[in-house]
Parts: sequence; structure tokens; C-alpha cells
Amino acid sequence: MLITTTHVIEGHRVLAYKGLVAGEAILGANLFRDLFASVRDIVGGRSGAYEKVLNDARETAIAELADRAAALGANAVIGVDIDYETVGQNGSMLMVTAAGTAVQID
Repeated sequence: MLITTTHVIEGHRVLAYKGLVAGEAILGANLFRDLFASVRDIVGGRSGAYEKVLNDARETAIAELADRAAALGANAVIGVDIDYETVGQNGSMLMVTAAGTAVQID
């Protein structure tokens, strides 16, 4: 499955548009408390543990997006946008959403 933020894929033609697809991952408040409690791994203002969790959430959202595209018969997703939002009471959770257009390319 080819996944790209661009709306065209150089060297390929879009043969069919299969529809909008999205994938989501939500991280709960307990996770953030645990991460901030272990601030010891912060180096130069960056938290390796926090970055890993965000990376895992993004990968989960993209994997869901790819699964939904494949279920529609697509072999690529174009125009992918990844968003990070706080949700829940007092912004206690973080939601990562990946959305794009599932397509069949040659």
C-alpha cells in the first residue's frame, strides 16, 4: 500500500477513486501521567518516551487508514493529512487522526 501526502503519485495514474478513509488512535490521560512522571529521559528539551508514544499512535492511525483503504480495493492513499487533537474532559486525551483518499493506481 502506497501512502502519500501528495495528491498525485509521479509515474502512476489514478484509475479509480475508492473514497475517503481515516484511521484514529487515542492516547489516554494515564499514559501522559506515566510519561511525565519519567521525565528523566528528557535530553535537550525532548522526551524520547513521549515522542515514541506519539510515533506509535501515528503509525497505528496510518495502519488503520491502510486497512480501510485495502478493504475498499485500493492500492494507495493520496492526500493524507495527519492531525493531533486533544479530546475528553479538560483535554485529558490526545487523538491522532490520519485521513486521505483511497485510490486504485496502475
